[in-house]
Amino acid sequence: MNMTRAQFLAFYLVITAALASGLAIFSSASTIALTLRSAAAGIFVPLILAMTAALVLDPIVSKLEKYHIPRSRSTLAIFFCLAVMLWFSGSWLVAYSQQMWISLMQDFPRYTAGLINYLKDAQLSWQQEFPFLAHYDLTETVRTSAEKFFSFLIVATPKSAVKLGSLMILVPLFAFFFIRDGATIRRSLTAMAPNRYFEMAHDLSYLISRQTSRFVRGRIIEATIVGLCITAGLSLTDIRYAPLLGVFAGVTNLIPYIGPLVGMVPGITIAMIDLGFGTQFWWIVILYIIITQVILDNFILIPILISRYANLHPLLVILAIIMGGKIYGVLGMIIGVPILSACKIALIKIRHYRRAFSLPDTGSGLSP
Repeated sequence: MNMTRAQFLAFYLVITAALASGLAIFSSASTIALTLRSAAAGIFVPLILAMTAALVLDPIVSKLEKYHIPRSRSTLAIFFCLAVMLWFSGSWLVAYSQQMWISLMQDFPRYTAGLINYLKDAQLSWQQEFPFLAHYDLTETVRTSAEKFFSFLIVATPKSAVKLGSLMILVPLFAFFFIRDGATIRRSLTAMAPNRYFEMAHDLSYLISRQTSRFVRGRIIEATIVGLCITAGLSLTDIRYAPLLGVFAGVTNLIPYIGPLVGMVPGITIAMIDLGFGTQFWWIVILYIIITQVILDNFILIPILISRYANLHPLLVILAIIMGGKIYGVLGMIIGVPILSACKIALIKIRHYRRAFSLPDTGSGLSP
């Protein structure tokens, strides 16, 4: 069919307008998505911390409810007690932590230089034994990484102070509503499911909530015990920054497999540089590896607190850590495992319901 010039012009204008509209809509959607992502990034950490605090404090509030104390009053009472404890201990803790942090920042270049000297001697020895490693400069890699990390600490410390102030306001606020209205929120979300899936949604909500809360409480208790054990063991030696090293070991212990290895590096490095390879150094190595990780964590804490609530294959755990780290850094590495565990529960429960409630195929025709 031949088109006149006017028809061709009209067709061209329509196509051009459609393309321009599509590009404008795509650009607007991308801008809106970026805006929502930046807004969600600022609120994601307070929400995660608030949910964690709610999961930890919820059993205490539930115990108080059994004594006929309303849930709102029980929640306020718990927060009031915590606020009083922080008020009386805060002045001392803040001053002590600030002094220790300033001292550590001053000693950081010295520890880096000492570690580089040890690595330089070790590098020369293994390059003589293994000539194919001669091209790999571990010393320069460590020096570059340490300089980047030290620069990051200097820049991030003032920003972290501002973020800490906002977290101290947002986290208790969110946690209060999560504790008080958590059951109501779950019931409201479950009620949105269609009638034929309501029972499955109700069971999924209950099972995921129960297992996630027990897993999170178990991990926090485990990390607290590990941190206290490291702090107490290091306090028996002449090493500096024992409380800070204990806190670091406890926090990194929340990351499965990788966290304990990362948590022992600062303590062993400081002991190697300040104390040398004497009795105290080997006691610290035994404390980190054998006493804390092998005996306390692997043989006692994990079987009692964790194994029942995170029955996942180690390969899946490693994949969850890697993917969580890629998406949201260290926090993603910590929350990746409970999210994967919740997904596993959902898949198993959905499969169970499909098998239990599936109807046999009767066919559309009549039997002869």
